[in-house]
Amino acid sequence: MRTITAFSILSLIVILLAPLEAAAQRKADPGAFDYYILSLSWSPAHCSRPDRDDDPDQCGAGKNHGFVVHGLWPQHEQGGYPRSCSAQRTVPKAVVDETMPVMPSPSLMVQQWQKHGTCSGVDVVKYFATLRDAAARVTVPDAVKTPKPDLSLPPEKLQSLFTEANPGLTPDMVAVICARRQVTEVRVCLDKDLKFRACGKGVADRCGKGMALKG
Repeated sequence: MRTITAFSILSLIVILLAPLEAAAQRKADPGAFDYYILSLSWSPAHCSRPDRDDDPDQCGAGKNHGFVVHGLWPQHEQGGYPRSCSAQRTVPKAVVDETMPVMPSPSLMVQQWQKHGTCSGVDVVKYFATLRDAAARVTVPDAVKTPKPDLSLPPEKLQSLFTEANPGLTPDMVAVICARRQVTEVRVCLDKDLKFRACGKGVADRCGKGMALKG
């Protein structure tokens, strides 16, 4: 009888896992994705966190941002997303300057480019141009354009405001995200031509009872 050694078992595991590793690598190839999520962060929620003192462009004194772009994320239809498809981290100053009106955090731009933008299949200039174009396609409702001290809006009402303000946007194309018992983010699903589309698997509202958008 042939003796099965630890080396034999290890070799078998490597052989069996090789196709899975190849598939995972193919999924992470730049440009190999199905659609985008445009993530809009509610700035008051972001800036209320105790670790935001190092983000003066978004959270410094006198800043009064409402919804700002958190990122433009390539997504897979069946769930998940490619990430960090290369080690590129540099975002040119000209790109930063152009993007600040919709995404007022240079450090976030660098982080988002490395994690998500490098998987888009385009260079850094084109990626942020696409991000700005995506932001321009989504109308932020008048009721939440500017933070207000007395603002308290349930997630379902916020979603309705977004669908009413954006013709063609339906509830299955937008998700409201909560953390720390408040709304922190709205995610809008877009196809590669930046038209509204239904979100893929795993993209859904994440808010519990009693949570609200607060100014």
